[in-house]
Amino acid sequence: MTSREREILDIIRKNPFISQKDLAEKLGITRSSAAVHIANLIKKGYIKGKGYILEDKKYVTVIGGANVDIQGFPDDRLKLNDSNPGKIKISLGGVARNISENLVKMDVETKLITAIGDDLYGNKILNECKISGIDMEDSLILKNRQSSIYLSILDENGDMKVAIADMDIIDEINIDYIRSKSHIIKNSEVVVLDTNLKKEVIEYLVSNFKEVDFLIDAVSTAKVKKIKDIIGCFHTIKPNKLEAEILVGFKIDSEENIKKAIRYFIDSGVKRVYISLGEKGVYFGDEEKIEYLPSPKVKVVNTTGAGDAFIAGLTYSYLNNLSLKESALFSMAASLLTISHKNTINPNMSLNKIQEKLKEMTKC
Repeated sequence: MTSREREILDIIRKNPFISQKDLAEKLGITRSSAAVHIANLIKKGYIKGKGYILEDKKYVTVIGGANVDIQGFPDDRLKLNDSNPGKIKISLGGVARNISENLVKMDVETKLITAIGDDLYGNKILNECKISGIDMEDSLILKNRQSSIYLSILDENGDMKVAIADMDIIDEINIDYIRSKSHIIKNSEVVVLDTNLKKEVIEYLVSNFKEVDFLIDAVSTAKVKKIKDIIGCFHTIKPNKLEAEILVGFKIDSEENIKKAIRYFIDSGVKRVYISLGEKGVYFGDEEKIEYLPSPKVKVVNTTGAGDAFIAGLTYSYLNNLSLKESALFSMAASLLTISHKNTINPNMSLNKIQEKLKEMTKC
């Protein structure tokens, strides 16, 4: 769906009886152009014939953080306790927002529930999400509050060495606000959470929307502790090795212990587990089997958004009923596309690009 078609659908949803003439005037286009767009939407199945009867829209809801990323890239080897010549880049970030953008690039209708301020950065988040196709109508916009900022320093290999996250505004997504969005959550095909949310909010979600499957992004070793006691409430999890160690309570220093950790999660109630080992690949399993998928060698430019792309891939895989291994392959391909670009979100991310990457991987 093009951005113009998405815009037309949004207008029709708000006013199903709008004429083509009024629609054209609202968009600043000719009536004939509006008619062509509507005909295309009918062909694609978004509109069911005359009268603008819309097909029920299937969507994913992502709940969590959205912020502006400020990243520093040194020109040479990173020197601590010193000023490093390099480049500074400002872009949109936040785990939930990153997952949402990746999903939209995978042609998945996505609603993002987050909290932002009515400041310069908040307006930037709103405008760029609208352009990319992320639905933020159910997000919380707060007056006189600063939007979240994530400051990170990467080393010469593109790996993040240190970061500071100023994300207190996300705490405004409380239980009352989640309750007000119950209809959105209940009608989701699946819900993706990140652990930037308050612990009580995560617990409320998984306890009160049992008809919905939840995927969770662990985010960090500090924040993953929030879900330690409720880990079995999630359909799919993707911790890295350090995050998994905190959740299971023992060291993961061997293949045997990785498998032991996966069995621990499955026995707790998780349906699918993916433990990321970074450049070494991923172990994954369900109640029937545990497998390992090595990562092919690629040139790493920026690893920051790799995990977010992987979670988006797992979400797409869930929606399309991919097998355990197919899901791992698809998600790894999305992750590899991400780390090969300087941006946290690869602007070239698409289903076609993921399929091309999958073909490369299967040849290795």
